[in-house]
Amino acid sequence: MDNFSNQFHSNQLVGEIKEVMLDAEALLAATVDTGDKKLAEIRDKSEKSLKRVRARLDDLQTDVLLNVKAATKATDVYVHENPWRVIGFAASLGVVVGLLMGRR
Repeated sequence: MDNFSNQFHSNQLVGEIKEVMLDAEALLAATVDTGDKKLAEIRDKSEKSLKRVRARLDDLQTDVLLNVKAATKATDVYVHENPWRVIGFAASLGVVVGLLMGRR
């Protein structure tokens, strides 16, 4: 479960970083008409950095997706190999949740 949580947070982080990158790209696009040479150099450097980060994020997102698929496959195999253990765990969890909800 901890691995799934880490994957979820990684995927959420990738989404947030992509949103920041879109905002930065919009800011760069808004400064295109500015004739300042120093600003043009900064804009070019920023565009290169954004392209590099976008490529790394795409790789990270692919890795996250592959890890989630692997975890899903491993869970499926475990459930098929140990059905009674999983049923017992689910029933126990249901009893605990029921007891906790009954106290309120």
